[in-house]
Amino acid sequence: MRDLHRWMPAALLAAGCVLLASVSAQRAMPLRAELRTLPDSVAGYIGHDQVIGADEQRVAGMTNYILRFFAPAGRAADSVTAAASAFSVYVGYYAQQTQGRTIHSPKNCLPGAGWEALSAGYRDIATGAGPIRVNRYLLANKANRALVYYWYQGRGRIQANEYRVKVELMRDAALRGRTEEALVRIVVPLSDTTRDADAEALADRVAQRLIPQVYQVLPA
Repeated sequence: MRDLHRWMPAALLAAGCVLLASVSAQRAMPLRAELRTLPDSVAGYIGHDQVIGADEQRVAGMTNYILRFFAPAGRAADSVTAAASAFSVYVGYYAQQTQGRTIHSPKNCLPGAGWEALSAGYRDIATGAGPIRVNRYLLANKANRALVYYWYQGRGRIQANEYRVKVELMRDAALRGRTEEALVRIVVPLSDTTRDADAEALADRVAQRLIPQVYQVLPA
């Protein structure tokens, strides 16, 4: 039984790839509005968009994206970098997921970028539609630390659990011919003077604003 549990995630992912490859009636679902129309003012901070390199876009495979660094109002756009930002928001949208072109889980990508998880769990975000559960990671890369929230949003639902995401993806591909989805991520850099509780409160406020805003641009 222990061996079965060990191999279950790999078997599930393999089955998902087979199903995605075999479903020919999938529809590519366009956004209702461009991601850049998401508000660039959140919790008193102004966002400045950054461009992701062509090679990185090709590897990630997203149809559309925004990467927006937020800093206090009045900060010049050319001075807002990842290190100098109060937080960043990334939304990567996939109009259609097929074999070899699916969302890459941050928990698999971050270690390759040198980040180590100090803690990993979930966080419940209060919204007008009730509490929404997202992934919550505390990360370290040498002397740098960051608080990260991320979740998967699309096809009328929000999901944090990676395996539930795959199950729902396979089911919707088979029954609805739809696999569109967005990966939404908030990163709050932590400094020696930033309390973890303050960073979490900021990430909560940003997530509360972002969740309904993303729904407004996703396909109905």
